[in-house]
Amino acid sequence: MTETEAKKEIAKLTEELREYNYNYYVLSKSLISDYDFDIKLKELEKLESKFPGLRQAGSPTRRVGGEPSKDFASVKHKYPMLSLSNSYSEQDIRDFDQRVRKVVGDEVEYVCELKYDGVAIGLRYEKGVLAQAVTRGDGNQGDDVTNNVKTIKSIPLKLRGDYPAELEIRGEIFFPLKDFERINKERLENGEQTFANPRNSASGTLKMQDPKEVAHRNLDCFLYYFPISYNNVETHYEAMQYAASLGFKVSKNMALCKNIDEIFEFINDWETGRHGLPYEIDGIVIKVNQLKMQQQLAFTAKSPRWAIAYKFKAERAETKLESVGFQVGRTGAVTPVANLSPVQLAGTTVKRASLHNADIINKLDLHYNDYVYVEKGGEIIPKIVGINKSKRDPRADKVSFALVCPECGSGLVRTEGESAFYCPNQDNCPPQIKGKLEHFISRKAMNIDSLGEGKVEMLYDNGLLGNVADLYKLDYDSLIGLEKVIPATEEKKEKKLSLRDKSVRNILSGLENSKKLGFEKVLFALGIRHIGETVAKKLAARFKSIDKLKDASIEQLTELEDIGDKIAISLSEWFKDPKHQTIIEELKKSGLDFEIHEEDNINKTNKLEGKSFVVSGVFEQFSRNEIKQLIEENGGKNIGSVSAKTNYLLAGANMGPAKLAKAEKLGVRIISEEEFRKMIDY
Repeated sequence: MTETEAKKEIAKLTEELREYNYNYYVLSKSLISDYDFDIKLKELEKLESKFPGLRQAGSPTRRVGGEPSKDFASVKHKYPMLSLSNSYSEQDIRDFDQRVRKVVGDEVEYVCELKYDGVAIGLRYEKGVLAQAVTRGDGNQGDDVTNNVKTIKSIPLKLRGDYPAELEIRGEIFFPLKDFERINKERLENGEQTFANPRNSASGTLKMQDPKEVAHRNLDCFLYYFPISYNNVETHYEAMQYAASLGFKVSKNMALCKNIDEIFEFINDWETGRHGLPYEIDGIVIKVNQLKMQQQLAFTAKSPRWAIAYKFKAERAETKLESVGFQVGRTGAVTPVANLSPVQLAGTTVKRASLHNADIINKLDLHYNDYVYVEKGGEIIPKIVGINKSKRDPRADKVSFALVCPECGSGLVRTEGESAFYCPNQDNCPPQIKGKLEHFISRKAMNIDSLGEGKVEMLYDNGLLGNVADLYKLDYDSLIGLEKVIPATEEKKEKKLSLRDKSVRNILSGLENSKKLGFEKVLFALGIRHIGETVAKKLAARFKSIDKLKDASIEQLTELEDIGDKIAISLSEWFKDPKHQTIIEELKKSGLDFEIHEEDNINKTNKLEGKSFVVSGVFEQFSRNEIKQLIEENGGKNIGSVSAKTNYLLAGANMGPAKLAKAEKLGVRIISEEEFRKMIDY
């Protein structure tokens, strides 16, 4: 394909994919299957890789897997991002209405909107392309989280329609409840602490260093305010219609209200209706609709005088604690769960509540048969927030954490500095074994999608699986005809799981295909405590084979960036266990790959050998990941922070000022993207 042909095809694919994204994530319309979308996206990625200079600003390929960042530069807001005044009573709203009418008269009109329980964000577009995303911070300046925000599919990378040369818009990034529950379920299965609520989790996600993980969390965003007027609109309601025409996701749950009674009608409707929403709201926002009136009313030092937030009271229920159970996760972490007398809360029947860990139980001073206060704020299960001690039986025993594993009877242990208790019997405790098997076959590990939680449990219960190496001993005769009855629950009917010819062949095919995956995937799939996907990749790249990694000392391991004592000790202890050595040998015999081969490095040069680079900022021709890959392919080393040992700071646009100042102070050579390309003759 010629460059001219490629340019035309890239433009066509880019526009098509933008249109599909807009319809799916903003209008909730599916114009193409997921499979066909992925094919087009991969085609675009391939063309952009071959012709990097033709990649368009705001390309859909920039959505996922952006550049990791260790620091988030502080950015001063062009227009301050103020907070709203909060109210909690009907009288507060009436007082607000009277203050407004006193200044602008009785012809005022209000817009009522939902108050999303998320994180405020400011987006700036230049020539229709997303240039910067900044958190509220202190209202005058916030953190630049552009790379992470680019992964949010409802936020356009490039605007549609008639947009100005420069545009700013404000909104709220939030965690959809189904994705929040999905992530918490994954964490629970992995023996990790679940997130407390969607709002804090959304905030923490925006400050993560790896945009790939941000993309996996699947955040969403509603836009709701322009700090200045565009397109000659005269009201806030018209401004939101204009925002929608540019491709922004604007809530349809807005209402024009002409008097205080209509405002309260909207508030009362949504105090009940919020429980059916797929995201959390914590109140209603009331804004003066006419922009000229907003200007008359102006601002205080902290908030606009033309808007106010009515906050819903947190829903709480009182019920009796019947018992405390303990669940064991894949890593052996033991999580306490309160079993409650059923009680109605936020439109659902609550029977269980999270107790998180031993410290929380002690802090609550929880006793058996206590009457407890339960709140539901978006958690995967509700939480106990207090105790009605006036109803406590003085003879009741205090709740204490389990001393032994509820599944296998092993004595629990607690590592200094950690909140969780663990069952140390990792190779013989049933939920840990099943959890490790489920982790091994998961999408991010060996990706054996023909197996699943139910089938793994069935194979384990039938004695066919005792560890991950047993997966590759399965054959047609041992699988065909296996059955399992999944008991009925209140939510689901009884179900029979059977392995017929097609299912068996799919399982065996999936196992065979998994043997083609590289060493870093296999290492991650082993489920070694503290060895996540990123750490596994770094260890594989540094030590090249499982045998060299097994023989590495704690000192050698901690020389690697982001590998601390906790990870190094966990890895070293895992390899010392003879059972684990046997598992590795059996997996090797089954054909799994435990080393990085020379042919994987066939295109590498030594042009940058002995040179260390810090890469920071946004680049024109390549992403930061692509640049880092080029550094490694040419013998160089990527490091995360500037020090006296750094050879080069490769500086792109919007780079954090702290790194630049430190490089200048230490005399580190600062180079541009063009200079770097010349170094490798690219």
